[in-house]
Amino acid sequence: MAIFLTKDSKVIVQGMTGATGMKHTKLMLGDGTNIVGGVNPRKAGTSVDFDGTEVPVFGSVAEAMKETGANVSVLFVPPAFAKAAVVEAIDAEIPLAVVITEGIAVHDSAAFWAYAQAKGNKTRIIGPNCPGLITPGQSNAGIIPGDITKPGRIGLVSKSGTLTYQMMYELRDIGFSSAVGIGGDPVIGTTHIDALAAFEADPETDLIVMIGEIGGDAEERAADFIKANVTKPVVGYVAGFTAPEGKTMGHAGAIVSGSSGTAQAKKEALEAAGVKVGKTPTETAKLARAILAG
Repeated sequence: MAIFLTKDSKVIVQGMTGATGMKHTKLMLGDGTNIVGGVNPRKAGTSVDFDGTEVPVFGSVAEAMKETGANVSVLFVPPAFAKAAVVEAIDAEIPLAVVITEGIAVHDSAAFWAYAQAKGNKTRIIGPNCPGLITPGQSNAGIIPGDITKPGRIGLVSKSGTLTYQMMYELRDIGFSSAVGIGGDPVIGTTHIDALAAFEADPETDLIVMIGEIGGDAEERAADFIKANVTKPVVGYVAGFTAPEGKTMGHAGAIVSGSSGTAQAKKEALEAAGVKVGKTPTETAKLARAILAG
């Protein structure tokens, strides 16, 4: 079982023929992802050979979906062109668009997020500025290394790419149902709450690990949601306990103002909702182990 992505997902790559797109398409294919096409209007009708696997290039998302039945797009499109690429995916009504691109203007992200809402939320957006998502042993849509964990019964949702990888490695002997990197920009599509709801509904996820970071109130809102709706055990980690107040740390969304948005405030909100929160990723992994060991 998995959330959002399974072995049956048919994946296209917008920006596949660029250097980054080529590199990660090859890696995703190596992880067993069913990549059925790329999108580049200037190279429509050609194909790319990835170690013997020929992947056709289409002129648009709509054409790729019509020809292949694709239901997931992974976007490696440069920031200046990313908004148009996401809007194209929304117009084609592809069910899932995974926006890896870093450095998209917040105004552009807000615009395509609002556009998806206006079009009836037919396209789930993950990201931008995210590592994507992986269902180990089934499919990988993004840049998460496919060899650091195995299938299992932990669900992971994280704002941070590198902390996603570390947590998957820390708990690699137990394994994951799915891991979702939602990105750290101020405006993102899929939130902690969306992933928590999906993991709660997934019969093969026994425990959820949630990684947040300083800035904003996403973790506090997630804590309220957990309290009201989540029956499965949740363990958490909040990056940024040592961050100086008022500084932007790494992600554009990680800005602390007063006590709001601090790691301590988020930790307290989560603990009030029954979430066990570690002070380090390793401590968080130990808390997960202890719960699963019963």
